[in-house]
Amino acid sequence: MQTLVDKISGLYSGKLITELAGVKSGINHKSAATALTVTIAGVDGDAQADPKHHGGADRVLHHFPREHYGQYRRWDLMASFKDVPAMGENISTVGLDETQVHIGDIINIGEVVLQVTQPRSPCFKLNLQFGHQDFALAMQQSGRCGWFYRVLTPGTIYQNDSVILQQRLTDISVAEAMHIYFLPEFNAEQYQRLADCEGLATAWVNSLTRRIENQAIEDWQMRLYGPQNKI
Repeated sequence: MQTLVDKISGLYSGKLITELAGVKSGINHKSAATALTVTIAGVDGDAQADPKHHGGADRVLHHFPREHYGQYRRWDLMASFKDVPAMGENISTVGLDETQVHIGDIINIGEVVLQVTQPRSPCFKLNLQFGHQDFALAMQQSGRCGWFYRVLTPGTIYQNDSVILQQRLTDISVAEAMHIYFLPEFNAEQYQRLADCEGLATAWVNSLTRRIENQAIEDWQMRLYGPQNKI
């Protein structure tokens, strides 16, 4: 087993849902926690405003590298200073990014066993959160998105726990998965390669399968910019 991070830098949860520029969201209501109680279905005290597109068994925990905040600030993509947990993450670490974590990885964090399922697929709420109309697009193109876990063994995660790679099942990193999924041109071969990854989230498998069947990429405009551009 390989230690990926010696110590988690932050744990966060929150269940308050309010409006962000008129859109329901819980992104601004995560607060620091000394521990997260994790079940197969979710995190105690955590909630999502849009269960159709957020949460669920394949997206119980969101892990986001803290150093990405600095990069987004350097790209002038934040209208005001924001830091962790402004992405709505549950787990924050330093020194681990999307190139080092693979789809299907079995990860131990303390007593909890997790599996990496997918990169975060950015949506227009990030544009509202950070005050820049192209924030979601920048995340999609850069791949600085973090990743989601499903829970294989529930329990409690503590802030002093290490992040340990127990088993690697695929050769596709989170960064490469993000690149393949958002290729600007249709590529059935690469879609199938990603869809075949053990552990990939069911929603992504279904989406890739539909693309291959339809020989076309779905329209991303609504996801990236919302029903109307409010910025």
